[in-house]
Amino acid sequence: MSTPASTPASTPADARTVPGRSPAVTTPARRMAALARAELTLLGRSKGVLFTAVAVPLVLPFSLRASAEDMDLEEHGLSVGSVLLPAAIGFSLLFAVYAALVSVYAARREELVLKRLRTGELRDPEILAGAALPSVAIGLVQSLLLVGACAALLDVGAPSAPHYAVVGMLLGLVMWPLLAAATSSFSRSVESAQVAAMPLLIVSMIGSGTVMPLEVMPDKLASVAELLPLTPVVELIRGGWTGNLSAPDALRAIATAVAWIALGVFAVQRWFRWEPRR
Repeated sequence: MSTPASTPASTPADARTVPGRSPAVTTPARRMAALARAELTLLGRSKGVLFTAVAVPLVLPFSLRASAEDMDLEEHGLSVGSVLLPAAIGFSLLFAVYAALVSVYAARREELVLKRLRTGELRDPEILAGAALPSVAIGLVQSLLLVGACAALLDVGAPSAPHYAVVGMLLGLVMWPLLAAATSSFSRSVESAQVAAMPLLIVSMIGSGTVMPLEVMPDKLASVAELLPLTPVVELIRGGWTGNLSAPDALRAIATAVAWIALGVFAVQRWFRWEPRR
């Protein structure tokens, strides 16, 4: 008596084969890419978040041009372009990445999306990273566009130390999704998530060298502002263009950014909530 052939129902999903095709294999990259595509679709439907992420960072830097022209920048070896270019990238990280992702994480948690995703193959870091990829991509593309606009309109020229600018950008793209995930943990709804994001958003805008460079600030205030999470990113990007950043100052900025990344990882592991707050 012959043994009956196994049916598709008795075969594990990952081992099923289709004639002429190789078995489907899931990898972390593929799982995160699939989640990122779904998240990008949802982000496109959220008009308010999308407008804040796309429009505000493109407009805000150039609205500060008049105030930058009134500062005594030449005394500190700066120009209007070297002030506004890193400020523009900083605003992109704040609005396109941080503020948008605080709302995204809170919304997906309250909609039970995060809870359902945890029952599948996706691991926790993959869920957080996959949800963050669209906002990170928007922030990166936006930053490149702003660099081109500043180069054309403000005559900033090519960076003198591009490695500093690249390191600062990469650190920012890693840091701010982590801080967004941590911030979303302290909100009970999407609306309260937007409120929860405001303190760090406002402090970073005012004190991280975006609106006013640290070189123009009083020494005591500048020493405090150096500890803010956006400051090392702005400092490295500005130093990359001006070439005025010494190696010890660059290492200090990198160490500050890495410390914030480590703090963000700890906060997410300790406080991030995967289910709605009751």
